Amino acid sequence: MELAVYNQNGQDTGRRVNLNDEVFAIEPNEHALYLDVKQYLANHRQGTHKSKERSEVSGSTRKLHKQKGGGGSRIGDINSPVLVGGGRVFGPRPRDYRFKLNRKLKELARRSALSLKAAAGEIIVVENVQFEAPKTKEYVNFAKNLKVEGKKVLLVLSEKNNNVYLSMRNVPDAKIMTASDINTYAVLDNNALILSEASVDVLNKL
Repeated sequence: MELAVYNQNGQDTGRRVNLNDEVFAIEPNEHALYLDVKQYLANHRQGTHKSKERSEVSGSTRKLHKQKGGGGSRIGDINSPVLVGGGRVFGPRPRDYRFKLNRKLKELARRSALSLKAAAGEIIVVENVQFEAPKTKEYVNFAKNLKVEGKKVLLVLSEKNNNVYLSMRNVPDAKIMTASDINTYAVLDNNALILSEASVDVLNKL
């Protein structure tokens, strides 16, 4: 697959870049996508939820009334779950939601996500991205030139660039990452995937 290479002003440079068909043109595996996104979201859960159980509620352990002969139902102490202010039965406890996936499955999921983006025509290749200063206006002009303003954008570079990162930091629907850190969720969670020309070489080897 070949795509045109644009400059930062949105102009076609006349050059073309080859996208590896084994990465950008495979039949997407939906189950692999599901599992990888599920793992990504699960690994980001804190799992610190907690409710107090009967033994943890602050209250007397005195039996409220005798077991029999009162004409009412039996009852224990004031911490009973059936009473207002009592403990909760089988409430949430702190837990770790993380789980592992095989490396090959995660690689398949990444290639499937990139192939979906390529098939949808949502990939734009730009030659080396450089901003003169860390200013949000630099990125805003860049997005306008590429006609992606107002869209959720993921910019993928071959290496970290502090000026570009700081320029995008205040834009809510714009994210930036290096090609070596790319993941399935990040690829799918946008409307435009902008790749620097140098990052294509890295992604072609996924």
